[in-house]
Amino acid sequence: MALSDAACRAAKPGPKLRKLSDSAGLQLWVNPNGSRLWRLAYRYNGKQKLLALGKYPSVGLAAARAARDAARAQLAGGKDPLPARADGRVLQAEPNDTFKVVAPDYLEKLRREQRAPATLQKKEWLLRFAYPALGEKRVSEIRPLDVLQVLQQVELRGCYETARRLRSLIGSVCRYAIATARGDMDPTSALRDALTVPVVTPRAAITNAVKFGALLRAIDGFDGQPTTRAALQLMALLFPRPGELRGAEWQEFDLDGSLWTIPGGRMKMRLAHRIFLPRPAVRILQQLFEITGHQGLVFPGLIPGKPISENTMNGALRRLGYGADQMTAHGFRASASTLLNESGKWSADAIERQLAHRDRDAVRRTYARGEHWDERVKMMRWWADYLDRLKTGPSMAPFKRAG
Repeated sequence: MALSDAACRAAKPGPKLRKLSDSAGLQLWVNPNGSRLWRLAYRYNGKQKLLALGKYPSVGLAAARAARDAARAQLAGGKDPLPARADGRVLQAEPNDTFKVVAPDYLEKLRREQRAPATLQKKEWLLRFAYPALGEKRVSEIRPLDVLQVLQQVELRGCYETARRLRSLIGSVCRYAIATARGDMDPTSALRDALTVPVVTPRAAITNAVKFGALLRAIDGFDGQPTTRAALQLMALLFPRPGELRGAEWQEFDLDGSLWTIPGGRMKMRLAHRIFLPRPAVRILQQLFEITGHQGLVFPGLIPGKPISENTMNGALRRLGYGADQMTAHGFRASASTLLNESGKWSADAIERQLAHRDRDAVRRTYARGEHWDERVKMMRWWADYLDRLKTGPSMAPFKRAG
């Protein structure tokens, strides 16, 4: 049955490549990423070939049929309609199942799932290591040794964790190719034990109450940008992930209601997260609003529309005299977790929920869905008061360490 303009306009992407036939070999390919491409299938000298005729709707149905008829006329005259290159070799239409075609389609799927922009950027960066060796290969032709050679080149640079993440990403692309009928195996499954296991080094954090109090006093005396000082103060008070604070927008805050709601799109676990704002945090934000309130971002960077870089807070800690082996921006989370747990005042569930951690036990996670909000509000008020007490001097030690 021939296609119609209405059918072309209404063609929607699915999980797999769809081929809609018109007549005389003309097809409209609807890719999972939403692109719609005209293709002409034909035989020449006994071989099946494919000719690209353009992208819909830039090339409409009538224009595609005209191109098909012109190509058929060439075939009737004994000539292959595929154009020749300047060096005399025949151009082949680009297949849609090469790694460099499937990988962007997979990333587009992640965008539709509203993955964080930072996550997508990291995946795009990782794929750059794979494209030179794997990009032109059909996914079905990629073998474990092909992938291993790519990963070993990364390992030679000492980037063991990067190699591990790249293996996982290549596997995801290959499995997506299988799901969209463009591949038939995941070559990375045979490489699980072939890579060097990276040594996990915890991010540096101060977990001693007295030393943490000294850090708080140093932050209050920071003579750099007031926005940077405010960022460090809020990291201590609220202990979110650094990226969640850096990317914060004023519309997320209800200062009258003492509430910060981080949208799921910016959270690691893709779920919206509420943080109660104790009075010191509200005061800091009110002061900060006088500086950046006219902008969408709470912590705007030097580039318009972009937040401060991930190195800004760590750089400030270095200026305060804290080395990378002593304290990091992410370390505020470990500091808070340790001191809150050692206080013995709060349930582990409330602390973990405040940290927006996901329970590792899948069964327990199914049933433990409560936010422990009332306890977390009390805990955050206590934490703010506790930090104020820690700043009073080195003798402040409200509880003993366990064991």
